[in-house]
Amino acid sequence: MHLLIESSKHFTSSATANHRNVSATGRSKLRVRRAFSLASVLSLSLTAALFPIDGVPSQVESASAATAKTALSTLHALAVKGRAPKTGYERSLFSDGWGDQAWGCDTRNFILKRDLTSIVMRPNETCIVASGVLKDPYTLKTISFVRGIKTSLAVQIDHVVAVSDAWKKGAQQINSQQRYNFYNDPLNLLAVDGPTNSSKGDGDAATWLPPNKGYRCAYVARQVAVKAKYKLWVTTAEKAAIAGVLAKCPKQPLPTK
Repeated sequence: MHLLIESSKHFTSSATANHRNVSATGRSKLRVRRAFSLASVLSLSLTAALFPIDGVPSQVESASAATAKTALSTLHALAVKGRAPKTGYERSLFSDGWGDQAWGCDTRNFILKRDLTSIVMRPNETCIVASGVLKDPYTLKTISFVRGIKTSLAVQIDHVVAVSDAWKKGAQQINSQQRYNFYNDPLNLLAVDGPTNSSKGDGDAATWLPPNKGYRCAYVARQVAVKAKYKLWVTTAEKAAIAGVLAKCPKQPLPTK
């Protein structure tokens, strides 16, 4: 009888152990299957994101599109106010002439080097442009630039957002370093035909646009970029004029340099 009881206990213990082993094995297999399923899902998601089906934008593309800035969307984010008085305005409150860029060249020569072609530098100089050719974006004229007292003004450096216009639309409220940066920022500067630049004066988009209609989208986009960067506002008429131009090019990108 004692032997039967011991045998019964041994059988029960073995059965229980076997059941536990089977259960542990089952749970282990279940965990493996779940892990494999999860890995498969993640792999498929990553593949779909990086290698989308033709015509279907990937998640990466969608994210890039969502964060890309256009001139039109940025325009609508600008404050709209009236002009402040020009009281107290002095050009020297921005910069006492052209400043220097980070690598030592003055801003005017830096822009000439950037915008002109067929450039000839002054002998033994790395910064001073002696001559070059400008394809003027405002008129489409081809202008030969020659440095000299009577010839240099054929090519002028335009502040796309005019300095006094900036003063009346928020620059009074920014500090002197920010005004200096505004004055010398390549984002706000273009080498252009001298007489055309003079005719612009301090006009905004409501009163002046480049004669070359093909450049107007890029021109107002640059104005919007500068105003957004320096927290300047637009007037109601100015915003309407810019929006009217951008209506023909609603995806015009916002320039950054």
